[in-house]
Amino acid sequence: MKVLLVNGSPHKNGCTNRALEEVARTLAEQGVEAEIFWIGAKPIGGCVACGGCNKLGRCVFDDQVNEFRQLAAHADGFVFGAPVHYAHAAGNLLGFMDRLFYANGRAGRPNVFAHKPAAAVLSARRAGTTASFDDINKFFTISQMPVVSSRYWNNVHGTTAEEVEQDKEGLVTMRMLARNMAWMLRCIEAGRAAGIEPPAMDPDMEFTNFIR
Repeated sequence: MKVLLVNGSPHKNGCTNRALEEVARTLAEQGVEAEIFWIGAKPIGGCVACGGCNKLGRCVFDDQVNEFRQLAAHADGFVFGAPVHYAHAAGNLLGFMDRLFYANGRAGRPNVFAHKPAAAVLSARRAGTTASFDDINKFFTISQMPVVSSRYWNNVHGTTAEEVEQDKEGLVTMRMLARNMAWMLRCIEAGRAAGIEPPAMDPDMEFTNFIR
């Protein structure tokens, strides 16, 4: 079993990474492989709704979004982490996720996210973590992904990785999140071994809007 953890901070070894390291280390203790994927420090544009992914089977902007989607096909679970900027999750991660999830939904098979557990992790100096938590979780709930929780919201606080180290409750929350993720993955694995398959898409699924 493998979990991909996304570091959506422009700082490769900053606060967000410290939180993700705690999750990754605890996953390893639980026998689950964990890999941290840094999206980089360069600006990542959001989806431009060109529809090109319908034809190409990938996002038209060939960067770390497509790289990650290829890795995601072989992962069993995900943790997306970001710092808080102006009370919302960092724009670079949201742009990355907009394109990633849209392309995944429009590019056809494989669907690399459906029925795979996911969690959000946020870091902040002080406030905005719960609003940002909501930003990220919405990607999961529209994609048929079970959301993994901890004993508190998945947040750490500090302005440096060293300060996050002092957030003892935050790090405990990260460890509990990892244990819950490992437990859910084992439950899914046991279910699959018992012949329990994920539910099929409703054949009557139809996209509508508010004027029809």
